[in-house]
Amino acid sequence: MGTLLGPDFPTSLGLAVSGGGDSMAMLHLAAGWANRFGVGVRVATVDHGLRPESAEETRLVADEAHGLGLSHDTLLWRDQPKGNLQDAARRARYRLLSAWLAETRHLLVAHTADDQAETLLMRLARGSGVDGLSAMQPVSERDGMVLVRPLLGERRASLRHYATTLHIPFVDDPSNVDDQFGRVRMRQLIGQEGLDVDTLGATARRMSRAQEALSLRALSIARTVLRNAGQGTDVAMIDRDAFARIETETQMRILAATLQAASGAAYRPREAALEAGLQTVLDGGTVTLHGAVAVARGQWIFVGREPKAVADCKEPTGEKVVWDQRWTLDTTAIPDAEIRSLGAAGAQQLRDAGATLPQNPALPAIFWQAQPAVWRGNRLVACAPARFGPRYDVDCPDTCGICFSHLKPH
Repeated sequence: MGTLLGPDFPTSLGLAVSGGGDSMAMLHLAAGWANRFGVGVRVATVDHGLRPESAEETRLVADEAHGLGLSHDTLLWRDQPKGNLQDAARRARYRLLSAWLAETRHLLVAHTADDQAETLLMRLARGSGVDGLSAMQPVSERDGMVLVRPLLGERRASLRHYATTLHIPFVDDPSNVDDQFGRVRMRQLIGQEGLDVDTLGATARRMSRAQEALSLRALSIARTVLRNAGQGTDVAMIDRDAFARIETETQMRILAATLQAASGAAYRPREAALEAGLQTVLDGGTVTLHGAVAVARGQWIFVGREPKAVADCKEPTGEKVVWDQRWTLDTTAIPDAEIRSLGAAGAQQLRDAGATLPQNPALPAIFWQAQPAVWRGNRLVACAPARFGPRYDVDCPDTCGICFSHLKPH
């Protein structure tokens, strides 16, 4: 377990424990390991509130954690949306756990070799590329957390046997056998036509090796074709001629990482949508994808935030306000106002006031509309790039730097 945590050995860890056999086995294994190495451990259970038994199962985890001398917190999710409930629950789970971790950062989760095999099949069914088929990594980052999967090489049955032998209590979630869920249907395929857990796990490891090589290639090329547009914007620029000369896989990786950096999305776009978007910009067009916009204009392909994606993004003015999860603004000199995107209305008010935005003839005007500005009601109060209104400090996202980070191997 300790070998997965790297050279910067953490002094404290978080454990995500659901009450199932895998996570309860991890709870006991981690408690013993942490006690030996003097590592602080905190335990959390996300109660999704989807079943009447969930509160009782949460208490089971709490009692077991307290019996091991560990603290336990229950994280409640009560804003269930319509649609893909499992996907929404997973996203909410990580969001809640990230907020709970605070400064701890490292979170241990009990994914197993069986989970890896099921994930590979699910991604294959979605038409994923190399990155998707490399499946889960032993150590990865998500929502500001370092996710550690110490049991990724263990079988689910072995962990259940461990828990049963040591009389560790655990629960079986009935959704794990409900074939209305895609993961359960994939689980039922394992064992047929050579689709065994070991073979699927080996495939994921091979895809991971390929992913590393492809990522390093894309990162190297991106450093030569990509730069920030500057002028106070978060827009990135790709050299069209140099971009057109490279192979399609590398083009897709660079475009995906740039769109992801411009939108702040946790994941890259789906392969089919990305392929279509790439062809559009190579043909000199405009594509809106993943909360970002890519526009081919002259020598450059510009990539920035989609104005519609931030149209409802609002924050009160103040000290070090984070807007759209990417910008940081110090607007303490402008009280009782609101930070919103400039939009078409703001751009018109600047023109009416005789103010002008920085002039880059090639930069499409659409990208100014997604930049933050200060408003009172329907009146534009300040816009830093146009030097309009009271001055305030703006920390602009380094889109290229974020893109390079996305392109680095897992």
